[in-house]
Amino acid sequence: MTMVTKIVVIGMGYVGIPIAALLADVEGYSVTGLQRRSKRSGWKIDKLNSGKSPFEGVEPGLDELIARVVKKKTFIVTDDVDVLKDADIILIDVQTPTDSQNMPRYDSLREVSKNIGQRIKKGALVIVESTVAPGTTQNIVQRIIEQESGLKGGKDFDLAFSYERVMPGRLIEFIVNMPRVVGGITPQGTKRSVELYSSIMKDQIYTTNTLSAELAKTIENAYRDVNIAFANEMALVSESLGVNIYEIIELINARHDRHMHIPGAGVGGHCLPKDPWLLRFGLYEYGTWKVEPEIIALSRRINNHMPVHMADLVENGLQARGVSIQDATVVILGIAYLENSDDTRNTPAAVLSAALQSRGATVRLHDPYVREWEFSSHEIMTNLMKAAKDADCLALVTKHQEYYSLDLDALKRVMRTPVLVDGRNVFDTKFVMEKGFEYRSVGKSGVQKI
Repeated sequence: MTMVTKIVVIGMGYVGIPIAALLADVEGYSVTGLQRRSKRSGWKIDKLNSGKSPFEGVEPGLDELIARVVKKKTFIVTDDVDVLKDADIILIDVQTPTDSQNMPRYDSLREVSKNIGQRIKKGALVIVESTVAPGTTQNIVQRIIEQESGLKGGKDFDLAFSYERVMPGRLIEFIVNMPRVVGGITPQGTKRSVELYSSIMKDQIYTTNTLSAELAKTIENAYRDVNIAFANEMALVSESLGVNIYEIIELINARHDRHMHIPGAGVGGHCLPKDPWLLRFGLYEYGTWKVEPEIIALSRRINNHMPVHMADLVENGLQARGVSIQDATVVILGIAYLENSDDTRNTPAAVLSAALQSRGATVRLHDPYVREWEFSSHEIMTNLMKAAKDADCLALVTKHQEYYSLDLDALKRVMRTPVLVDGRNVFDTKFVMEKGFEYRSVGKSGVQKI
């Protein structure tokens, strides 16, 4: 008789769903997704159990995979925490956001750690996939599980940290084909984790200790955030000098060992806006800094400013056409933080919308994938012509594929004032201006003096 390994994945989000579905497709694995049932997320349970993905964006292979494993009865989702009692392996994939003071909010992490501790069986393996500040896996997760269970980590249960590297639109691809880092609190925990991931991965798995694995994730994302901040600052420099930053980037990157990043309307997603702060938090202990990483805070400030700069470009474009922003209606194109997805976490559109409204503008929202957005009472429109009717400006935040083929002639006919602000270098300056639009773009047009 074939032994079945029972796996529980806590948190049915952009990480938990694809990893659970992939594991459920492996012979000998039975996977249960554990999701809190609430007004906001409870519907996911029913949708997943019907064999359907809850994501609206383009997600190659995921719909078919979920349908297959639900039909095979190797994947089910529940809100019953008692499923943890029989789990051989438990994956933690809950959100670990930061607050307004850039401090970690571990409410969900602490709650699931407590639930695990109260129900974990001896010999189980727990893997933290949620990104955390360095030291969190052992100082918080391990301690809570030990306190609640009376068991000893590394002896009575195994514990490891192995961070996700997913991106909406490429969830399965990144899990299967991206290198993974695993760090257990003991060699045994590391080995068991490697065996688990080897069943679904094609790329290499690197092993290290838990602290190094936590640092690898936060430093990796801080590195990217810093590079984007440099690109954004150089975009502002180029605008001030009337130069096209994208041409400059092309010239720089012509050298094979250079890879300057691309600027834009802002940085969003669950990782980049908060992982650098998690890294920074891990270096603060007992009221003093071990090392205070100054470049992280500066980069965050620059990247957080870009949606505000978008509002500046909107106001300037309107002024050039004789329209006060207090009298203007602005349509934000793209609410998701990433193209062709429905992921709105930390989207720059939120800051832009708030900045425009604070200046007196009326804001409309358009997105082909996002249906609901907790941070706005505004309707998210899917009909662009309806959204643009009598509007004064289109402000592109997200480069959804639909926006590359906009009918500018038709849009101009329905708009009151033809102003277009491009936050992602989607449009050609000359083409847009020939269509009769006032055009502004991050890193290209610059703020024109009125």
